[in-house]
Amino acid sequence: MKALLHPTYFPDIATFATIVQHDVEWEVKDNYQKQTYRNRCYIATDFGRHLLSIPISHVGRKEGRQKYEDVQLDNSYSWQRQHWRTLQTAYRTSPFFEFYEDDIAPLFENEFDLLLDYNLKTIETVVDCLQIEMPQAKSQKFERSPQDIQDARFLVNAKKNPLLEQATYVQVFGDRHGFIKNCSILDLLFNEGTNALGYLQNLNLPFLNA
Repeated sequence: MKALLHPTYFPDIATFATIVQHDVEWEVKDNYQKQTYRNRCYIATDFGRHLLSIPISHVGRKEGRQKYEDVQLDNSYSWQRQHWRTLQTAYRTSPFFEFYEDDIAPLFENEFDLLLDYNLKTIETVVDCLQIEMPQAKSQKFERSPQDIQDARFLVNAKKNPLLEQATYVQVFGDRHGFIKNCSILDLLFNEGTNALGYLQNLNLPFLNA
């Protein structure tokens, strides 16, 4: 069954496994909400689990809401350079960082205006690295209880951890912090490289049937 997902910033492994294992439709007609993976991801660094957060321009409106598709990036702050430097520090000694570096780096060198467009581009870039097809379907309207589609939009919630039976793999700083589950897809890509797709294909996703 097709799965309905929010496009997020370098999605976590649970979300990316859903992309790999299902036909996906992107939710693009919802309201923007804080404290979600729409503008954040977690990586594994020498300090442990580390948050990368994208600053956005908050638009003041009477209703206090704005559509996700209208959210603009706050490029007055050099967040892209900071994020890239953090990724370089965290993963430059990983087995596959140099292999994918030229694919990932432009995402932190070219300026984007809209958060949604940027998130879709991060996903498309990783999809190309995995050599699979980028899902193209997008929602046409917001539905609170969509029919005939697996509603996986709960994965966007950064405060809830999905039920995930995740096999361990070697992480750069695993000897210091142990295995850190469900990081950004970049953690899997830089550490597992060409094995990443098989890992995602074989990952059990019980949260979709919970």
